[in-house]
Amino acid sequence: MALTRKGQATRDRIVEAAADLIARHGVAGTSTEDVRKAAGISGSQLYHYFDSKQALIRAVVTSRAEAPPVPGQPIMGALDSFDALRAWADAAVENQEHNGGRGECTLTSLAGELVPADEQARADVSLGFLRWRSLLREGLQAMRDRGELSPGADLDELALALLTALQGGNVMSQTLRTAEPLRASMNAALAYVRSFTTTSSGSPS
Repeated sequence: MALTRKGQATRDRIVEAAADLIARHGVAGTSTEDVRKAAGISGSQLYHYFDSKQALIRAVVTSRAEAPPVPGQPIMGALDSFDALRAWADAAVENQEHNGGRGECTLTSLAGELVPADEQARADVSLGFLRWRSLLREGLQAMRDRGELSPGADLDELALALLTALQGGNVMSQTLRTAEPLRASMNAALAYVRSFTTTSSGSPS
């Protein structure tokens, strides 16, 4: 349905309230009544935008799929150099350090809760991951086009390795309450990308 600017702002507030509650209590521990109170709206307002908890959760998944992979950082289209990839990895680690290794409402956390039991949720989360991988691949493609990566480098594999390092490292860091697993996984993934550096491009710092 088409929304007015005010309506869109209300809908966005509901989604963010739900995401904040999910980060603290999980999907199962978050009720629509909790969301209603947190968003400061009436029950009729909530159901005007979302006719079920499932619809609300799908909106949260979509919002996280459209967000940058690292909260507060630019979208990945600019990750087209070794320096940019390093800065992206450092930002991810710094974000975990800032949170003390504690979880956020991200595609990673949503996948862990929703995917095993909900095929539609699995498809929604999968689309988000594929979007992020595509953005990473675009940056790697630019690097290969400039001759910085070997012509034989498998860009799909490299993009997936970087994304998996981010997501898997986040899960380990949130579990152990330290950013060190994420730091290790990102360093390993970047080293793998660097192994495809061409002689003509020199050794990246």
